[in-house]
Amino acid sequence: MKGIVLDLDSKSKISYQEVPSKSLETDQVRIQIKAAALNHRDEWCRQGKYPNLTIGVILGSDGSGVIIELGSDVKGFQIGQEVIINPAMNWGENQEAQSKDFLIMGTPHDGTLSEEVVVASDRVHAKPNHLNFEEAAALPLAGLTAYRAIMYQAKTQATEKVLISGFGGGVAQFAAQFALGLGAEVYITTSSPAKLEKAISLGAKGGFDYRDSQWVDNANAEVGGFDVIIDGASGDGLNDLIKVAKPGGRIVIYGATQGNPSTLEARRIFWNQIKIMGSTMGSDQDFDDMLTFVQNYQIKPIVDAIFPFAKAEEAFDKMRDGKQMGKIVLVP
Repeated sequence: MKGIVLDLDSKSKISYQEVPSKSLETDQVRIQIKAAALNHRDEWCRQGKYPNLTIGVILGSDGSGVIIELGSDVKGFQIGQEVIINPAMNWGENQEAQSKDFLIMGTPHDGTLSEEVVVASDRVHAKPNHLNFEEAAALPLAGLTAYRAIMYQAKTQATEKVLISGFGGGVAQFAAQFALGLGAEVYITTSSPAKLEKAISLGAKGGFDYRDSQWVDNANAEVGGFDVIIDGASGDGLNDLIKVAKPGGRIVIYGATQGNPSTLEARRIFWNQIKIMGSTMGSDQDFDDMLTFVQNYQIKPIVDAIFPFAKAEEAFDKMRDGKQMGKIVLVP
């Protein structure tokens, strides 16, 4: 079979090549991959910026497909069943935080960007029946991250005012969709008029250009502050988010693409009783709850583009350049 592997010695840093097929253990499932989605961590691996990199590892954390073989001890699944994969491994027993053994498929262990994958049966779930394979493949990592941030950490309620920063990434888009499903009043930040238009078409009330030096004043004048803020950038922009949080508001940070803030508005945080929380991926319970929510509210991931595996470099380059509006999906 063929897969997309990390190849830091090549010009593109990835290679579409023959990879060995794995034998099946008694508690594992073999899945024929129908679609696999990219996440920013795949590009960071390609750039050599992710920890514990293994040359030759099959990249990819998100995948959907069809079961083609079952281990002898596997129950509850059948050959031909359409499934998606939970890429989070070894979360542990503590719902509050992941264990020290927590890992994500795609590095250091093989991921989903191959024609077949072998995974433990407890990582396999029935595909939501309203999603096609490409939509389902877009869901797991970004959807789980967004769901935990919105539901478990922020405990977002209907009618609350929610701000989602950076509505270009997959997590931000899922966070907006989940908050809208709850009935919250959703706003976004973005530098792209097209992305703002897309957010509004989904049901967002409006948005703000974070490059505008007046956006904080404009947001406070228009909205009067946000109950919940979901952010994946951090950096010095975090202080702007603190300024638009309501007294008692909750800010959930799931990433730091802009690095650490050079200063922090500590006085504003304590005076306004603002809660700042970190969030990473999610537990097995979060994944189960997310699937139920997606099914009940008929949430459909936004898919920007679909590439064949053979054009993986083009797909990775599009993610690197930030040109996507939704998830980038690859198919064998």
